[in-house]
Amino acid sequence: MQRIVRTRAELIMALEAARPGDWIQIDAEVIEGGLSLRGVAGASDKPIRLSSLRPERPGVIRGGRTGLQLSQCPHWRISDLRFEGQTVHCLNIDDGGERTKPVAGIALQRLELRHAGTEGNYDALKLSGLKKFTIEECQILNWGSQGQGIDIVGCHQGEIRRCTLRARDEWGVGIQTKGGTSQIRVSGCRFLHAGGRAVNIGGHTGLEFFRPPLTLGGEHAEARQITVEQCVFIGSEAPIAFTGVDGARVQRNTFYKPLRWAVRILQENTARGFVPSRHGVFRRNIVVFTSNWASGGLNIGPNTAPHTFRFEENWWYCADDPRRSTPRLPTSETGGVYGRDPRLHNPEVGDLRHAPDSPAKEYGATDTNPVL
Repeated sequence: MQRIVRTRAELIMALEAARPGDWIQIDAEVIEGGLSLRGVAGASDKPIRLSSLRPERPGVIRGGRTGLQLSQCPHWRISDLRFEGQTVHCLNIDDGGERTKPVAGIALQRLELRHAGTEGNYDALKLSGLKKFTIEECQILNWGSQGQGIDIVGCHQGEIRRCTLRARDEWGVGIQTKGGTSQIRVSGCRFLHAGGRAVNIGGHTGLEFFRPPLTLGGEHAEARQITVEQCVFIGSEAPIAFTGVDGARVQRNTFYKPLRWAVRILQENTARGFVPSRHGVFRRNIVVFTSNWASGGLNIGPNTAPHTFRFEENWWYCADDPRRSTPRLPTSETGGVYGRDPRLHNPEVGDLRHAPDSPAKEYGATDTNPVL
């Protein structure tokens, strides 16, 4: 059933009455946020849809602590809306604290999430306890200075595709995958000064928030089987941080002038049973940096297993002094290229496409669009 709503009251009624296959379309310029819903489920073949009536003029959910919170609401598709000016989260989707009952079938498309919180740990998009979800072609801008653009806690089998993240400063995190998160693929995304860590693969989570719950005697990790590929990164103190991870791949990305390091290997959760950060792969990336970056481009913290990381066929170029292009890696790199200009199209204005005469066309992201 199609339900067209024009007021906040009509939207609340439509949300609460939604059934599998319903499509709620907002025909209003602005609706006040602070909306929440629990236990309203679509079906795998009949999701509940929420969108603007006119995608070319997306409706705005403005204000409130959280623009919209869905708890234990599987099989929803939310698209073509803007969330802005929330004091905590623009959008929060979770399992309602039922950590053994993950929420399946969430799809987010063409959303703009911006201006969540100010100072503090405030996220544009908060996801907890999801499985089999997709986030696609979203614009995520200006989240809290200690928060995340996308904060993922205990989620599994998810994809984040062709999104753009831009922070208000170089603090916070762009995308974070922690709390036992596994099997997440981040691809084709653009990170423009997207926090101190553009992608934090792992993190530090309270033990009571892991999904599924931790088992006594098991080997624990903040994140497993995370892939970051075909993405573009500009700035950030460190575009990539492996933080308490057990297995991750970072491949075919382009990094342009990280402020301090290209990669950090860290262990922030040292509770009993947690394995050291290990088994990361950094492969076929282009890294363009300047000679003032720190520690040869890598930061390795205590309680980690850097000897288990693999560096393969990356293209490293120090733009202001090509002779200083070789990074300081914890293991020997196989097939690395050092000191050759990869010939990007116009990087100073954010266009990191390969130039026609680039010798590095088999390296880095192959996205054909400029990032800015």
